Amino acid sequence: MSVVLEPATPPVDLYAQLEALPDHLTGEIIGGHLYAHPRPAGPHTSAGSGLGGELYGPYQRGRGGPGGWWILDEPEVHFIRDVEVAVPDLAGWRRVRMPRVPRDHRFEIVPDWICEILSPSTARIDRVVKMPIYARYGVPYLWLVDPLAHILEAFALRDERWTVIGLFQEQDTVTVEPCAEVALDLGGLWAETQEDPTKG
Repeated sequence: MSVVLEPATPPVDLYAQLEALPDHLTGEIIGGHLYAHPRPAGPHTSAGSGLGGELYGPYQRGRGGPGGWWILDEPEVHFIRDVEVAVPDLAGWRRVRMPRVPRDHRFEIVPDWICEILSPSTARIDRVVKMPIYARYGVPYLWLVDPLAHILEAFALRDERWTVIGLFQEQDTVTVEPCAEVALDLGGLWAETQEDPTKG
């Protein structure tokens, strides 16, 4: 489960605390609070890896798609350097806005797209804490993927508010912004529905 570490009195350097977290925890600083999350479970990891793999070829490599993007797993996004820090499961940048990946671990350009993979321990934080932060800093597109309920929700930021632009489930074929040029097989993201190709 996620843990919220309250800042001490007097205030301490939350980013130093984030950097001191053990390797099995991922830290984020949002609204003056340090959140520490354990490494994700299998369905979460499978869905994130599957979606990243589907998008990498057409959007980062330009194979069967438009290219011109960076599609990255778990980047450390600094909306305000060392103060407002999120680690989305996946994020994408158009290369016209971020021509190169930064040399250090801080990504200080707001992503063009973020995807959060929901888990029982993080779903509330993803929806209640992180969605408003992403809207505040102008992330244009956000997807939420629930690997247990087999659902993908797609949002676009319009007039500083999230608007639903697509709801998909189970085995649906997904074509939705900002990745509408490629049809994604949603069923391929769910770990328990994938068959072993070596059997049968």
